Amino acid sequence: MIKHISHIGIAVSNLEEGIAFYEKLGLTLEAIEEVPSQKVKVAFFPCGDTRIEVLAPTDPESPIAKFIEKKGEGIQHIAFAVDELPAALKEMEDKDIRLIDKEPRPGAHGADIAFLHPKSTNGVLIELCKEKH
Repeated sequence: MIKHISHIGIAVSNLEEGIAFYEKLGLTLEAIEEVPSQKVKVAFFPCGDTRIEVLAPTDPESPIAKFIEKKGEGIQHIAFAVDELPAALKEMEDKDIRLIDKEPRPGAHGADIAFLHPKSTNGVLIELCKEKH
């Protein structure tokens, strides 16, 4: 079911400062995208077969803003690529893994996404995604 790690989401308060840091590490900015449904702006950094996604809130009520307020900046989620997202969600639910999203929703980079609840994943917010690229 899981093909590979798609990306690691890093929450930051200031996107420009986040971009500057990852560029200092030697990563190359691929693109920046706003995802209005998530109230977030995302900077993409390819890193081997995966990406680092630097996420900054565009609204104080966004999930990323709330994450930063509660836990501070840092790793917000890990995303795994799957072949068929609805089937993966059903499989997770059948295994008694709590879902945040029972249906896929649009995410960054044209992917369909859904989240598993950290209370059933050892405290880690896990995203499952069906990549479009």
